[in-house]
Formats: sequence, structure tokens, C-alpha cells
Amino acid sequence: MKRIIAILAFALPLTIQAQTKLEDKIAEDYSGKFAKRYEVRNDSLVVFVTEQMSRSGAAGLDIDKTMTELAKDPAALDASLKFIYQFSNGNRQQFIAHLRAMNLQTNSVFPLATYVANKYKGETKALLEEKSTLYTTGAIPATLPPMQLPSPAVADNNSSADATATTTDNNTATASTSTTAANGVTAPAEPGSTPTAPANAAAETFNWDVRPVFKLRQPEQLYELYGKENVVARTAQDYQGNEIGTGYYVFPDTDNEMEVLFNGEKGTAVSFTKENSKWKPPFGIKVGDPLEKVVKVNGRDFRINGFEWDNGGAVADWEGGAFAGKGVNVVFKANNSSDPKLYDQVTGDKRVKSDASAMKKLGVVVEKIYFKSN
Repeated sequence: MKRIIAILAFALPLTIQAQTKLEDKIAEDYSGKFAKRYEVRNDSLVVFVTEQMSRSGAAGLDIDKTMTELAKDPAALDASLKFIYQFSNGNRQQFIAHLRAMNLQTNSVFPLATYVANKYKGETKALLEEKSTLYTTGAIPATLPPMQLPSPAVADNNSSADATATTTDNNTATASTSTTAANGVTAPAEPGSTPTAPANAAAETFNWDVRPVFKLRQPEQLYELYGKENVVARTAQDYQGNEIGTGYYVFPDTDNEMEVLFNGEKGTAVSFTKENSKWKPPFGIKVGDPLEKVVKVNGRDFRINGFEWDNGGAVADWEGGAFAGKGVNVVFKANNSSDPKLYDQVTGDKRVKSDASAMKKLGVVVEKIYFKSN
């Protein structure tokens, strides 16, 4: 009996580990097959997963690179599997069918299904409720055509450009042509963001997705995308007000102002300081968003520098959350700073935890958000 117990004690952890960790060859097989499917982007599953990866921030800033190299980012690989499981309505058989449709090796399918079912079995209800909400609100259309690439048309200073494309049967449809810059950079559509407009209604044709900008390396490419008349070069400053070079402002001095900083092959950075902007930044975080939303997307609390000090209000440490190492920085401000005793708790040369009681009472919101590609 003791021998049997000893064997079970040794074997059980191995069994659990086999169900909670993917073998490298299985991860590589899935990653390679998903990459091929992603490059085509002609079905609802890929569009759904891509949209969810973007909304959650799991894909980082360069979503194309992440989605075609999932094996190099275990967290992103897990997230993509979760969203396929969500698309499959939390149903193991549907999930297996989708994996088989990707032409995965037979000996990869069932380990993946077991891995995902075990990993996300406690989240199934929440995933289904979220999927229903996404479809109900139109955030992701339930039925999608192949992904289309709308042209980055010239937008009005404070609003997007409106255009109407009429089909041969006199039904109004969303304009959806593809434009490629001189350098070969194409501005992709935001997945699920161009539902068909009602008849006789003006259609949104301007592509407000920020992601194409991260692929640019020089101002001329920015002019090509958005029109030289919509871009102004100015001296850029850091949080301290120090000059850091030339910034290029798209739609300057409007609600849709976007600052772009080029640093050659070291990457491109964009930042936003205006509320009510129509731009769609990575992770879905915008200026004016409450602290609680940023905490939720990061997946855990983090620390910021004390207000009214060097880099005041800027995130000091994401504490290993979703934003850690992703080239994201956020500066916060306190809207309700009239109580000196309360405000003093979060000011000065210190680091403040986002869940500090004072932070919850000060109406802390995003003042500036900064993204830098790798």
C-alpha cells in the first residue's frame, strides 16, 4: 500500500504538469499553422481572435509580428488559444474542430484541447458573456466578410472624413479600398470596425487605427499616410519639459492630435494628450480613462511616481502586468486635488500604489499615454 501511495504521489504531479504545460513542438506546430491562417485573414475566427488580442493588449504594439510568431511569446500564445476557445463558445468539440481546420498535426490537437480546457475552465461563463456583449454591441460583427483595408483618407481637423460608396443596387456601403504607401507600408483596417452603414448614411472611411504608424521610420512615410498638409513638425518635450528632438504632429491642435517621434530602426513612438480623440490606440486605453480601467487592462495594480515631482504621475513600475515590457507608459493626473491632506499622500518623491485609498478618492485619470515600438 505504501508503495502504491508513493507511486501515485510521484505520478500525479507529472500528470497535472502534462495538462498545464505545452510541449515546445506542439506550441511550434500551433504557432506556425496560426501564422499561415493569420496571413490570409479571410475568416471570422481569425478576425475575432485578432480583435481580442488587440483589445486585451496581448499582442503588444506590433500585432502582425506577434500573431505570426506566437511561439516566441508564450503569454500571447495562451491568449490566442483562449480567444479561439471563446470563439468556440467554450465547447471542447468546437475548439477541436477549429484546430483541425488549421491543419494541425493530429498529435497536437488533443493536447491543446486538454491544455486550454483545464486552463480556462473557470473562465468559461465570463468568456461567453463577453462574447455575447461584443456581438450585441457590434464591437465585433457576428458575421464578417474578408478583412478589408480602408484607405487613410484625409480627415477633417476634429472629425473623421465621411464618404459614401453606393453599390449597384443603390444600397449604401462602407468604403473599403486599400492604400499602400511609397515605402510599401499598408494601413490595415481595425478588425470588425467597419460595419455596413444604413442606406443614405455617411460612412466612416478614415482609418483611425494607430498600429500602422509603428512600422514607419521617417516623416515622409507619415506624410504619405496622412497627407503633408495634416502633419506639422515641432520641437518635442519630455515630461520635464526638456527638448528631445523633433516631433511630428498629425492633425495638430485638434482633439485628434497625435505626436510621432522617429528613432530610426530603434523604433517609432506615438503619444496622445487630447481627450475625445478618435484614434484607436493599442490596448484600448485613451486619455481621460479612469485609473481603474488601466489597472484592469494591466491585470494587476502598479506603482506611479508621486504627483508634483519629477515624472510626477507617470507609471514607475507595471509590477509584471500586461503592459510590462510592451513599450507603454502612462501619465496620470488627479481631478479632485482640492483636499491638501488627501493630495499630500500621493505627492512628492515617492512611489504610490494604484490601489492606495487616496488614489480612489482623487479621481485619477489618464493625462498622457505613450507607446513605443521595439
